[in-house]
Amino acid sequence: MSTIQFFSEKVKFKLANPRKTRTWIERVAKQEGKELGEINIIFCSDAFLLQLNQSHLNHDTLTDIITFDYTEGPKSAHSDDIFISIHRVKENASKFEVPFDSELHRVIIHGVLHLIGYKDKTTSQKSTMRGKEDAYLSLR
Repeated sequence: MSTIQFFSEKVKFKLANPRKTRTWIERVAKQEGKELGEINIIFCSDAFLLQLNQSHLNHDTLTDIITFDYTEGPKSAHSDDIFISIHRVKENASKFEVPFDSELHRVIIHGVLHLIGYKDKTTSQKSTMRGKEDAYLSLR
């Protein structure tokens, strides 16, 4: 049984429909043949996420998402944190001319896909990740 919780840190933000989003994430994991454990999705500010990026990953850049997988051993059930910058999501939604809600859910599912094993370092991996994002966004 999974536990997906939503929090905010250093930003005032509340997800519009957390129950629907939880169900959607669980459906995605099930379709991927994965079982979720405890997942915390933390909505935060650019400054907060930049600090995490600098202190944990040694990157001095703004980003929209950072995932931390604390699962040890076989990846049957996860214990993870997904940090999402609301400021980056808003800016990217404007930049790509998409609704904020769509961009937010793309970033959420991007983080979930990372946690269940997908990478996006190579061109091929990025293409696979984008295809999965698009497919799963259509299930929302």
